[in-house]
Amino acid sequence: MTQTITPRVRTLMLLILAVTGMLLAGAGPASAHAALTGSDPAQGVVVDKAPTQVSLTFSEQVALSDASLRVLDPKGARVDTGKPTNVSGTTYAVPLHSGLADGTYTVTYQVVSADSHPVAGAYTFSVGAPSQTTVTAVGQEVGGGVVGWLYGLGRYLSYAGFIVLVGGATFVLACWQRGSGARPVQRLVVSGWLSLTVATLLLLLLRGSYTSSGKVSDVFDLTLLGQVLQTKTGAALVSRLLLLAAAALFVAVLFGAYDKREDQEKRDLTFGLAIGGAVVSAGLAASWAMAEHASTGLQAGIAMPVDVIHLLAVATWLGGLCALLVALYRSDTPIEASAVHRFSRLAFGSVVALVATGVYQSWRQLGSWSAFTDTRYGQLLLAKIALVAVLVGIAFFSRRWTGRLAETATGAKATTESEADAPKTTASKTTASKTGAPKVTASKTTASKAGGSEVAGSARAAQLARQRVAVDTARQKRQRDADPDRFGLRRSVLAEAAVAVVLLAVTTVLTQTEPGRTEEDAKAAKASASSSESSSASGSDPSAGALTLTMPFDTGGKDGKGVLSVDLDPARVGGNEMHVYVQRPNGRAFDVPEVKVAFTLTAKKIGPLPVVPDHITTGHWSANGVQIPMAGDWKVAVTVRTSDIDQVTVSKNAQIG
Repeated sequence: MTQTITPRVRTLMLLILAVTGMLLAGAGPASAHAALTGSDPAQGVVVDKAPTQVSLTFSEQVALSDASLRVLDPKGARVDTGKPTNVSGTTYAVPLHSGLADGTYTVTYQVVSADSHPVAGAYTFSVGAPSQTTVTAVGQEVGGGVVGWLYGLGRYLSYAGFIVLVGGATFVLACWQRGSGARPVQRLVVSGWLSLTVATLLLLLLRGSYTSSGKVSDVFDLTLLGQVLQTKTGAALVSRLLLLAAAALFVAVLFGAYDKREDQEKRDLTFGLAIGGAVVSAGLAASWAMAEHASTGLQAGIAMPVDVIHLLAVATWLGGLCALLVALYRSDTPIEASAVHRFSRLAFGSVVALVATGVYQSWRQLGSWSAFTDTRYGQLLLAKIALVAVLVGIAFFSRRWTGRLAETATGAKATTESEADAPKTTASKTTASKTGAPKVTASKTTASKAGGSEVAGSARAAQLARQRVAVDTARQKRQRDADPDRFGLRRSVLAEAAVAVVLLAVTTVLTQTEPGRTEEDAKAAKASASSSESSSASGSDPSAGALTLTMPFDTGGKDGKGVLSVDLDPARVGGNEMHVYVQRPNGRAFDVPEVKVAFTLTAKKIGPLPVVPDHITTGHWSANGVQIPMAGDWKVAVTVRTSDIDQVTVSKNAQIG
C-alpha cells in the first residue's frame, strides 16, 4: 500500500510547490506600508515664489538616508541641498537652493516605512509657470526585480522554517516523546532550523539592496550591510540569528541526551526543555513582531504581544501537523493513538488562539468592513480566511479519524497480547523437545571443535536476530498501513498539510501588502492632490468658476481620520457660497461635532476671517454670503473637532478672485 501512495504524495507536493511559486512570483514588489498624505508644495501646484524647502508628510514615521528626498530641475539636475530632516511628527523636509528659476520641478522620495517596507514615489510642482521637463515623474519601483523576488522567497522560507522548527519540537515534547528517537522527525526539525538560519542570513544580505538600488551587485556591499545593521530590521535579524544559536543547542539536547534518558529521567528533563523552548520560540516570534506590521500604527503595545501569540499558535498547529504527517508516512517507530489524540487537543487550542488574535489583527489593519473588498490587503485577507476555514474543515475529519483510532487502539492491543502468548507456549515446547539432542551431540565433539562452533553460532545468531527485527518492523508497518482508520488519518493530514503550504504562501504575500487603513489614507491623499491641481488651474483662470479644496485630516484620537472638501462658488471677490463635506477614509459621510473655516490673505495681512458654517445633514455644512474682500493667494484653514478633546486644523492655499 505504501508503494501506491508515495507517487500520489509526490505529485501532490509538486502541485503545491507550483501553486506556491506562482503566488510568490505574482506578489510583485512589496507595497508601500506608509502613504504620502501631504506635501508642500503640493502635487501639480503652480507657485509664484520659489520655495526654500520641500516637505513631505507620510501616514507614519519613516527612515531616511542622505538621498531619500531629491528635487530635480527641468533638466534633471539636483536643486536640493543638505540632508533631509524630520521637521515634525511624520513630516520630513529637504532645503533647496535659493533663486530657483521658473519651470517644472520633480520631487522624488525613497524611504523605509516603520514596518520595514520600502516606499518610493515622485510628483511635480511648478514655479511661475509649468514647463517641459526631461525627468519622468513616475513613482520609483522598489522591492522588485531579482532582489525583490529573492527577498520574498527568503521571507517565505523563514516563516516555513520557524513553523517546522517550533511546531515539530512542540509535537515531540508535548505529544510524542518517543518521537525524539525517530530519524524522520529529527530530520524534519533540523531542516526547519537550517531553513530559518539560511533564510535569515539571506534576508540580512539582501536588505540593503532591497530598500535602495535593487541591484544584485549591491547584495555584498559592506557599506549597505553596515547601514542595515543600524536599522530596526537589521537588529531584529541579528537577534534572530543569536536566538537560533540557542535553538541549535535545544535541538541537540532534544534529539541527543533527551532521547537516551529513561522514562523517569525524561519526565524530569521535559519540564526544563519546555521552559527553554518556550522562551526561545517567543523570542524568535518577537523578531517579526517588533520589526513589522505590529510594531507601528494603532495600539502597537498590544499588537506586538498579540502577534507573538498568533505566530506561536500557527507554528504549533501547522508545524505539529507536518511532524504528524512525517510520523505517519516515514517513521519506522509507530505513533500511538494517544499521541495523535494529544496533538488533536493541542491543535484545537492553537486554532482558538489563532482565530482570536486574527480577529484583532484584522480590525487593526483594516478599520472598516468595506476595506475587505475595496483594498488588496482585505481581498488577500479574505483568501486567507477562506483557506483557514478549509483547513479547519479538513481538521474536523482528522479529529474523527483520531477518535476512531483511539477506540480501536485498546482492542488492537488486546489482540496483539493474545497473539503473543501462543508463540511463547510453542517456543517452550519446541525448546523442551530439542534439549536432549544438543547434549548428546555436544558430548561426542572435541573441545576445539566446540570452541569454533560457538563463535560461528554467535555470529549466525546475531545475523538472525537482525533479520528478525527487520522482518518484525516490516510486518508492523504493513499492519499499520493496512489499518483503515490510520490510512484515513494519513490522507486527511496530508490534505491539511497541502492547504497549509498554500496558506503560508498567501500569508507571506499578505505581510508584503499595504494594510487597508494605509491604502485608504493613500487614496485620500491622491484625491487631495488632484483637487489641489484642479484648484490651481481654476485659480489661474478667472472664468473657471467654483473652487474645490480637498484635505485629509487626523485629530489623533479614536476614529479621528477623514477627508474634508471645501467648495467655494464662484470663488471671486464679493459674496460666495461655501459648502464643507466631511468623509471617512472609506468615502462615507462623517458627522463630527464641530467644523470651522477661516480665510487669511497673508500677503496683505488680511484675516483670519472666521466662518462658522451651518450643519445641513450628515457630513455636510454650508454657509452663504462668505465675503472675499480682494483677489489673492488665500489660505483656507479648516478646524475639525472629532471629540471633546481631539481636534486639528488643516489648511491649503488657493487663488481666489
